[in-house]
Amino acid sequence: MKKITLSILLLAFSNFLLIAQNNEVLDKMIEEVNYLASDKLEGRETGTESEKLAARYIRDKFKEYNVLPKGTDGYFQYFEATIKSQPHSEVVEKKINGINVIGYLDNTQKETVVIGAHYDHLGYGHYGSLNDGDKEIHNGADDNASGVSVLINLVNELSENKNYNYLFIAFSGEEHGLLGSSYYAKNPTIDLSTVRFMINFDMVGRLNDENVLALNGVGTSSCWDSLTDKANRYNFKLKKSDSGVGPSDHTSFYLQNIPVLHLFTGQHEDYHKPTDDVDKINFNGMYLIMSYVSNIIEKSVIIDDFDFKETVNDTGSTPKFKVTLGVMPDYLYDGIGLRIDGVSKNKTADKFGILKGDIVLKLGTIEVTDIFKYMQGLSKFEVGDSTTVRVKRQEEIIDISIIFQ
Repeated sequence: MKKITLSILLLAFSNFLLIAQNNEVLDKMIEEVNYLASDKLEGRETGTESEKLAARYIRDKFKEYNVLPKGTDGYFQYFEATIKSQPHSEVVEKKINGINVIGYLDNTQKETVVIGAHYDHLGYGHYGSLNDGDKEIHNGADDNASGVSVLINLVNELSENKNYNYLFIAFSGEEHGLLGSSYYAKNPTIDLSTVRFMINFDMVGRLNDENVLALNGVGTSSCWDSLTDKANRYNFKLKKSDSGVGPSDHTSFYLQNIPVLHLFTGQHEDYHKPTDDVDKINFNGMYLIMSYVSNIIEKSVIIDDFDFKETVNDTGSTPKFKVTLGVMPDYLYDGIGLRIDGVSKNKTADKFGILKGDIVLKLGTIEVTDIFKYMQGLSKFEVGDSTTVRVKRQEEIIDISIIFQ
């Protein structure tokens, strides 16, 4: 026990020294997140003037760090898309024009590593907001100014590792359904067959006190599992999932048979709300995540064949559902069931007394072992249907009767 405690203390001290020696990078991260998540940018919604301001800011950072333009118009790649009025609606609201910002470090190597993060967010919350009040600016400090800042600062971090070329892409349109990354994957500005792997940062600004870091897509290559462990000298408690498909931009590259890795520090009660602000960002955690990814890339050099693997659960479609409980899953929870990390006011769960911290074990007749089984359970119901939800609340098992709203 003493050896384990000493080891943890040494790792924590090592992290402290690493961060303390790099205050300049931390200052840049603070500056970048403060700008991208400022009211001036009005939530960076795709197709707006604030999106253009953010795109120009990222472009100027690429220029500052001598990253070459690799879009179709300098650093920019424009795309057009039709969006719905709400995420689950079939009603088409309008067409929008978005901008991917793309830069390239050319080290004249045969293989390229793609680094991605989306920079768009929800604007005033007309689409996708979980806010119950009046329309307000959704600044998206964690989602995803945090990821963009890590991407930008990786430029200098990777400049000494010339074993790969590096393609840096700040995607737009992610909040409307991975529009920018999907467009890029279908209209690439480099030969995608030369891409060794793609790493995606989405919501990496809330590393908690337990240092839990989610790694999604670990099953997309036989190399990821051991590599991510060997590179973890930062005391991260890694929560790994295999699937290459998820609600972020790595999915678009996985579907092109490219190994992917998505880093994520977890959902929180400010997700898709105006309260996702800079004062809640863990900048030290962002720095450690950036250093961790740099170490992953460095250690990957000795791997001869970075293979691609199709992951389980990807060949079947995600169940479609017309109802929800109105809860926020705890994506860092790795036990049996679905742990609730937040309950939306006046939604089904809230009205029938389901609480934050409850673990859903059964939805109707469906045993809920994970989020996929939870979605499968939801797919069985329509608005107005009644059922029973079995939850574990601390040490008590409770059956709660509900009617889907």
